[in-house]
Amino acid sequence: MTDNQADRNERFEEFKEDRFPTTHEGVRTLLAQINPVKYAQSRNFSDGAVSRLSPYISRGFLSTRQVYKHVKSLGLSWYQAEKFTQELAWRDYWQQVWLAKGEGIHTDLKRPQEKVNNRQMPLAVVEASTGVEVVDVAIRELYESGYMHNHMRMYVASICCNVARCHWLTPARWMYAHLLDGDLASNQLSWQWVAGAFSNKKYYANQDNINKYFKSAQKNTFLDVGYEAFEELEIPEALLETTTEALECRLPITDAPNLDATKKTLVYNYYNLDPLWHKDEDVQRIFLLEPSVFQKHPVSQRSLDFAIDLSKNISNIKVFVGEYEELLQQVAPAQIAYKEHPLNLHYQGTEEPREWMSSVQGYFPSFFGFWKKCKKELRQ
Repeated sequence: MTDNQADRNERFEEFKEDRFPTTHEGVRTLLAQINPVKYAQSRNFSDGAVSRLSPYISRGFLSTRQVYKHVKSLGLSWYQAEKFTQELAWRDYWQQVWLAKGEGIHTDLKRPQEKVNNRQMPLAVVEASTGVEVVDVAIRELYESGYMHNHMRMYVASICCNVARCHWLTPARWMYAHLLDGDLASNQLSWQWVAGAFSNKKYYANQDNINKYFKSAQKNTFLDVGYEAFEELEIPEALLETTTEALECRLPITDAPNLDATKKTLVYNYYNLDPLWHKDEDVQRIFLLEPSVFQKHPVSQRSLDFAIDLSKNISNIKVFVGEYEELLQQVAPAQIAYKEHPLNLHYQGTEEPREWMSSVQGYFPSFFGFWKKCKKELRQ
C-alpha cells in the first residue's frame, strides 16, 4: 500500500466514523439528530442540514417507516415536517416503480433520451477534471468516501447526459458503484429523471446555480451560460473524450459456513441488513453475497465494506459468498425466510414484507400522484 493510499484510507475511516457510523448506536444517534425544519430550509446547499440517513435506508438497516415515526415523535406541525416526509416518500416511490417495472428501470422508461451521442461517459468526469471546481472536488470525495450531496448528483448527471450527451445508463452505473447509499431504484430513476427519460423535460444547472448552492465564485466554465443556451450548446471540448469505466466488485474470500439444515434461517443481503429483524429469536442468520448480483451491479470495495461493517450489528450472522442455489444445497426452502425485494425474485422460502412508510402501493406514472395518496394517509 502506498503512502497516498494509506492516507486516503485513514481519512475515510475518520470521515466514516464522524459522518457514517456503522454501529447500531451510532446510527440511532444520527436518527436522533435530524432536523426536518432546517432540512427543508437548507437541503440544497452543500452545507445544508441533510440527515445522512440515506446509506442506512439503502442497506435496509433503517426503514422509511422507522424514520417517519421518529419525525412524528418530534411534535412538529405537518407544514414543518412535510418536506422531509416528502423526501422519504420519494424513496418508497422509486421502489414501487422498480417493483412494477423490474429490469425496465435500466431502460428509458417513459421516452427515449434525446440527443444521445454515445453510451459511454465523459473521461473528464471519471478523472474529476471537468474544470468545474466544486464538481471535481465532489467526484474526488465520492471516490474517497462514497458520499456525494444529492444536489451535486443532479449536477453531475446533467453534465453527463444533457451537456456531454451521453446516454444515462453508463454514468449511472458508475455512480451507483461508488455510493455508500447506492440503491438501484433511486439511482437509475433519478438519472432518467435528469436525462428526460422519466420526466417531461431535461434538468439543467448553470454555473451561477452551482455557485449559489456550493458557495463557489467560479466563472468562465462551459456551464457559465444562460439557461436558454443549453439546448443548442455544442459538447464542450473538455467532455468530448469518453470512456467506459471498468467496474469490478471483489467479494470477500471466506470459508463456507457450517449451517444447521434443521434450523430456521434468515437470509440477509446487500439490501436487507435490518438488525431488528426477528431480533430475539433463536435463528440462523446468513448474509448472502451472490457473485451474479455484484457482477451485474458492481459496487466499490468501500461500499461493500460499509455493508459488511453494518452486518456486524446482527448477532451471530454468517457471511455466505455464493449463489442462492448453493445455499439451498445446505438449507431447504421450508426453513428459509427472506424480505421481499426486486433482486430476490429467484429466492425460495417464506417471503416477508418490507416496511413501508405508508400503505400506498403500485405503480404511479408520476411521483406527485403517489405523494398525493401518501400525504392523505399520513396526515390522518
